[in-house]
Amino acid sequence: MTLRLLQRVAPGRAVIAATDSGAHIVPGVASVRDLALRAIEAGQSIADTIAALGQGEAVDLTALFDAGQIGSPIDHADPAHVVMTGTGLTHLGSAEGRDKMHRAAAEAATQTDSMRMFLEGVEGGKPAAGEVGQQPEWFYKGDGSQMVAPGGDFTMPAFAQDGGEEPELAGIYLIGPDGTPHRIGLTLANEFSDHVTERHNYLWLAHSKLRQASLGPELLVGTPPEHVEGTSRIVRDGETIWEKPFLSGEANMSHSLSNLEHHHFKYALFRRPGDIHVHFFGTATLSFSDGIATQEGDVFEIAAAPFVLPLRNTLTRAEEAPVTVHQL
Repeated sequence: MTLRLLQRVAPGRAVIAATDSGAHIVPGVASVRDLALRAIEAGQSIADTIAALGQGEAVDLTALFDAGQIGSPIDHADPAHVVMTGTGLTHLGSAEGRDKMHRAAAEAATQTDSMRMFLEGVEGGKPAAGEVGQQPEWFYKGDGSQMVAPGGDFTMPAFAQDGGEEPELAGIYLIGPDGTPHRIGLTLANEFSDHVTERHNYLWLAHSKLRQASLGPELLVGTPPEHVEGTSRIVRDGETIWEKPFLSGEANMSHSLSNLEHHHFKYALFRRPGDIHVHFFGTATLSFSDGIATQEGDVFEIAAAPFVLPLRNTLTRAEEAPVTVHQL
């Protein structure tokens, strides 16, 4: 039986535990982070901690979601203590779209950096237990201020050349008091990016990733599923203009989750007690690779079992905001 956690943000904050048999409030905690801290302190699993706290009132997830009362499945009172990062070229087939993007800038007989990194991941991304595998591509997205609630608007900067979806899974982690990373669970995610900027020059990948992102409303707790199959679509003026299945889970990846986690948390910088980490695991499915140019007002929708609720976000653009640096 799958256990999923959600955060109700109105009326009043609460944690919801959901299984196939129903959903209920978890008494005594106001956030998933609080719940995870209790589990760490007690030296037990999230599921055991919920069982010890007992069941509160039953709730209707669909009704709460439709009323906009479900927020992101993780947060922190200080958004600066949420670190959003990710890895790319991690899924079987993920090199194709990236290679198309970058091959125009390379000689036909030369293997692109993207393809070389992908193949190195296929070769060494799933090491044996106790061994260290090939390190993946890595990028920084921002802090918790860049996290958009499910159902919220993606606001691309005025200077953005593209606002494109990336349907994937993200791992949610809490750093314990002794600096040990703890994986709370996995969630659906839209790792929103600027693919036109990235296509211009691969060295602009860092710029293209400094965008907002959104997490699905449900946080899947326990052993990660080996195979996740979902659907990503774009709706424009009420009509679906693009739709495609996407795959995730280790069975569809060139890297194991443990290898990706090792190469992120090996840096002491990312083991600061109390911090939340949201780490995007990558995708092989992009509308941009199929020639789709998104427009303001487009709605991105991502859905996949065993998650029950979808992730939807509408594309908008920010007003111009000139920045002036003053000499002191």
